[in-house]
Amino acid sequence: MLISIAFMMLFGMMFAWVCKKMKVPGLFGMILTGVILGPHLLNLIDSSVLNISAELRRIALIIILIRAGLSLDIADLKRAGRPAVLMCFVPACFEIAGMILLAPALLGISRLDAAIMGAVVGAVSPAVIVPKMIKLMDETYGTKQSIPQMILAGASVDDVFVIVLFSTFTGLAQGNSISIKSFLNIPVSILVGMIVGFLIGYLLAKYFERIHMRDTVKVIILLSAAFIMVTCEDRLAGVIPFASLIAVMCMGISLQRTREAVAARLTFKFNKLWVMSEVMLFVLVGATVDLNNVRSAGVSAVILIFGVLLFRMAGVGFCLLGTKLNPKERLFCMIAYTPKATVQAAIGGLPLAMGLSCGTVVLTVSVLAILITAPLGAFMIDLTYRKFLRVEQD
Repeated sequence: MLISIAFMMLFGMMFAWVCKKMKVPGLFGMILTGVILGPHLLNLIDSSVLNISAELRRIALIIILIRAGLSLDIADLKRAGRPAVLMCFVPACFEIAGMILLAPALLGISRLDAAIMGAVVGAVSPAVIVPKMIKLMDETYGTKQSIPQMILAGASVDDVFVIVLFSTFTGLAQGNSISIKSFLNIPVSILVGMIVGFLIGYLLAKYFERIHMRDTVKVIILLSAAFIMVTCEDRLAGVIPFASLIAVMCMGISLQRTREAVAARLTFKFNKLWVMSEVMLFVLVGATVDLNNVRSAGVSAVILIFGVLLFRMAGVGFCLLGTKLNPKERLFCMIAYTPKATVQAAIGGLPLAMGLSCGTVVLTVSVLAILITAPLGAFMIDLTYRKFLRVEQD
């Protein structure tokens, strides 16, 4: 295991550095490292690491969501208003609708299979988007218009909505009926997650105020609280709907509102943690990629991915109707809401494991979506944000 982790970290950082020198996002180099070292090529990542890959990716996601919460001012999010709420589900609905329209013609699959594929591909990647939006907030690009805050919040909720749709569509494919309860659980799980996150963040802020301790200890406590919340979601599934990742981010927001000075110091600590976590996350995402599936995809699958991205961008445009954003700012929002990686890596193989007829093609398109949209979306964000967004002047 240790030599595998060493290879992942060293080669991941090296390929990321090479990509940055070539003006390509570093995460592309990390994903490429995972593809090369993974079980489908050199097989240099020990099976013990691959067996806990999902948990390691979740830890990395928790770290960046806590960091996001510590930086997010709730007043800025309120200023975004209606578009921030619509971004949580409308773009995903547009993309799934696009998949249902295009996939049967391009890949020869049924409408239900297309819906399952749309629910897999339709989720954006917080692991790609959140760090980019944090960077924009730190540099104050678009913050006066609440653009990075709106995208950051939407990307965090989007996954909850899409995963519920995925469960519904796969249930239909297995002969189950549609459950109204599963759809009602979406707002309930989000609300419960927000309440729990804000409460724990407030209690921790008061605890840190009363008990003196090093910031490193506070980081450990925050991580432990986040791990407990995520575990509770898994254990309470089917009993209490609970969106743990939203709770994790809300915990950071609550702490930032209550103890702003402490949040600023902890942000610095979590930035350091993210350096290692980012490499681990995207190398492991790359390790899930089977190039045999990519080769078998063909041009039709590539056309399909770009086609449904246009539907997603149209959905973002719909969310921004009636806002004061100029055309360049709207275009940036459309571009920034396209990267995919973590959800596709997590659930892309589930239809195949369930024995569904669409399993292989869903996995293939999921892999292609990661390879195309994650580096391309990150690159386009870096390329356009200084040109399209206004920087807030002191």
